[in-house]
Amino acid sequence: MVVILKRDPDKAQVESLMHWLESKGIDVHTTVGKNQTILGLVGDTIHLDIDLIKALDIVEAVRRVQEPYKNANRKFHPQDTVVKVGNTQVGGGNLTLIAGPCSVESEEQIVEIAKAVKASGATMLRGGAFKPRTSPYSFQGMRAEGIRLLGIAKEITGLPIVTEVMDISQLPLFENVDVIQVGARNMQNFELLKELGKMKKPVLLKRGLSATYEEWLMSAEYIMAGGNEDIILCERGIRTFETYTRNTLDVAAIPVLKNLSHLPIIIDPSHSAGRSALVEPLSCAAVAAGADGLIIEVHNDPPHALCDGPQSIRPEVFEGLTKKMAIIADTVKKVYAK
Repeated sequence: MVVILKRDPDKAQVESLMHWLESKGIDVHTTVGKNQTILGLVGDTIHLDIDLIKALDIVEAVRRVQEPYKNANRKFHPQDTVVKVGNTQVGGGNLTLIAGPCSVESEEQIVEIAKAVKASGATMLRGGAFKPRTSPYSFQGMRAEGIRLLGIAKEITGLPIVTEVMDISQLPLFENVDVIQVGARNMQNFELLKELGKMKKPVLLKRGLSATYEEWLMSAEYIMAGGNEDIILCERGIRTFETYTRNTLDVAAIPVLKNLSHLPIIIDPSHSAGRSALVEPLSCAAVAAGADGLIIEVHNDPPHALCDGPQSIRPEVFEGLTKKMAIIADTVKKVYAK
């Protein structure tokens, strides 16, 4: 349920209403916008007297929210959420570029790539330390050593780091990680999501291989219910009947999620396609559709990469791509500004 207050409501009356709601076992989330204030009510609201609340002088309207996700719902939070990461941010009208190798392989490799992507405009560095692989015989990542090497690259370049966690037991290693990534296979690892909800650290939540929009948002809800509202949604392609590409990029997820939720959404064109030649057109399509950012795999020697070399682009290709995306992003802003 949401309670929409009138412009410039009496503060004492607002506090009185909130105390009354909380006495009923309802959690109240307040969103203050430019033109109105909204109280989002989470809990068992079925027995609340809507007519009684509507009759209050400070109340403009009361609406029930049918969707099971509350905190992630745009009805609760009409203003777009902006997730701040160090000196940069995701959302708020800028195009955030996260780039780096699929997996950390050595200090020399990660530092070289970090310097290159930063020079091309990336504002965050991605790199896998723990790698979930389909085959138990594939490279599983450098684990704790990989996180240490990411930290070195961060010290040298100043780029915040994004890397994936696979299990609750690994979380102590992520103290100096700026954004914790939850991979597609862990999107519904609810115990992990609950733990991330207790942390004051941004979470990049990838969509599951076959997850619906509602299931995806319900996973975000698990994190937000714990108190962590800094969630970045990531569309990384879904499993369809098509086998030519690794996955199928759901570009429609961008406008759909922006309508359903206030959380920023970024696109992973590398995993969506599984082919380096498709990274550029998919990235451009994502920008044109209004994505808040992209997370792109960049490797200095893709043929010899220990993980996902075929979908990784070289630093010089990334540099050219960033210029094209900047032009598209500027054009999109001008079109929607008219």
